[in-house]
Amino acid sequence: MSKRNWALLAATLVSIIYGVTFTIAKDVMPKYIEPFGFISLRVGGSVLLFWLVSFFGPKEKISLQDFPRIIAAAFFGVALNMLTFFKGLSYTSPIMGAVLMVTTPMIVLILSSIIMKERMQKRKVLGIALGLAGTITLILYGKSMVNAPNATLGNLLVFINAISYGFYLIIVKKLMDKYNAFTFVKWIYTFGFLMVLPFGWSEFNAVNWPEIPTDIFWKIGFVVIFSTFLTYLLNLVSMRELKPTTVAVFIYLQPLFATIFAVSLGKDELSWVKLLSAILIFTGVYLVTQKRVKSE
Repeated sequence: MSKRNWALLAATLVSIIYGVTFTIAKDVMPKYIEPFGFISLRVGGSVLLFWLVSFFGPKEKISLQDFPRIIAAAFFGVALNMLTFFKGLSYTSPIMGAVLMVTTPMIVLILSSIIMKERMQKRKVLGIALGLAGTITLILYGKSMVNAPNATLGNLLVFINAISYGFYLIIVKKLMDKYNAFTFVKWIYTFGFLMVLPFGWSEFNAVNWPEIPTDIFWKIGFVVIFSTFLTYLLNLVSMRELKPTTVAVFIYLQPLFATIFAVSLGKDELSWVKLLSAILIFTGVYLVTQKRVKSE
């Protein structure tokens, strides 16, 4: 299998894992662990795994001038990204959270055009407008009676998460071109852990571990090992061969997997508002990224 096909496979696996994570994480929080406490556990566990694996990887020295970029990647890719995602997911439903994440490719394109000074075509501007309309519709009117105590706030936080992840994809690309993934990802998570710890320490301390059922422990392990450690490694593998916009395109698969998983378990339900918002978002995303995907 070619390197590019491996990268495409890695990106697909990430979408499947993330799609399942929307529902699995909802089973853990906030009933057993509050969102920020869960993040401290998630990032802390991943730090240990990344440092352990790094001892078996290539030995490279990171230039001091690259640490500001690593810290920025830690902020957007770990701290802000996870804090807003988990807090938002505790308020909204799995399907709405997954659909909102589909705006990431458009956000990546906008940020790339600003940073790279690329001129956007009218088709892309129309796509961004449609996607934004779908996002606003979902945030304001996509309220769910199933497992969504404050859908409006939750949807807004998940949208901020999507913007943060867009920044991360652009920032980390230059690190990928210069270093092996195992060289810097441990530092990204180390700095990220220091950033999230002040927010999650009290919630982590409040967890009543003896009362947590065995199946919830398995779900916590899934989020730490698969949804965090493995997905970030797979994302870095895919980004070595693919453009940030192309990697972001695979986020389109997340609502599909999230919807199938959540509805099949009775954790969420479909509505016309969600379907309309999804159509607007997917149409916008298609118009924005069509040329980019074909040119990859």
